[in-house]
Amino acid sequence: MLNGSSFFSQIPPVTKNLIIINLIVWLAMFVLPGRLGTGLENFGGLHYFLASDFNPAQLLTYMFMHSTQSFAHIFFNMFSLWMFGMTLERSLGSARFLFYYISCGIGAALVQELVWALTWEDTFVRLIANSYHIDFPEAREYIGQLMNTPDGKAAMARNLNVFVTIGASGAVYGILLAFGMLFPNAPLYMFFIPVPIKAKWMVIGMGAIEVLIGLSEAAGKADGVAHFAHLGGMIFGFFIILYWKKKGTFHGNY
Repeated sequence: MLNGSSFFSQIPPVTKNLIIINLIVWLAMFVLPGRLGTGLENFGGLHYFLASDFNPAQLLTYMFMHSTQSFAHIFFNMFSLWMFGMTLERSLGSARFLFYYISCGIGAALVQELVWALTWEDTFVRLIANSYHIDFPEAREYIGQLMNTPDGKAAMARNLNVFVTIGASGAVYGILLAFGMLFPNAPLYMFFIPVPIKAKWMVIGMGAIEVLIGLSEAAGKADGVAHFAHLGGMIFGFFIILYWKKKGTFHGNY
């Protein structure tokens, strides 16, 4: 600023372009609803791999899409990307930072697919049992019979389209994890907390919260947030940073 440069010129290129792409996609989904907006989410949002609308490109595209129902979804993701991404990109270099960001996002998607694989049947058993007022064993038997016929499999594949997630949160949680590992003692000020918290404790706390909420979600108390995808981004980020540290990629005092 003192040198006369603009605010945007201070943001490293990958961080800046990631924010721009996310905002453009969000605006397209928000301003052009109906066929285009819905079509974008149906095509680009991450679906369960057995669902009829799934395609492999969704492992990448979902992380550039955000809910148009609430501005908070994209705001907090992009704010976190701007706040922590700038430091990480300058520390890692643009190419390595982009690789890390995309890897965490894809890792989050893979973990979410695994969670769906383990929980989708129980979800439908619970839904059918409650809808038809039957017990769980009977509902489970009905789903099993349905999956044994071609028409039943096709119908179930269409029903599985209800499992869809969008957002950069998995990749952003990976960025938060990397910041906590590389700058563990950096003081951070959180909303409503008047004292600074070291980055390492913030990351550990956020991870623990996601585990607890994710477990309650698996028990049937879903809140519509892909908490295990957040954990997936952190898990993949942890192993990437750990590998780079052992390889001696980093230079300087972290």
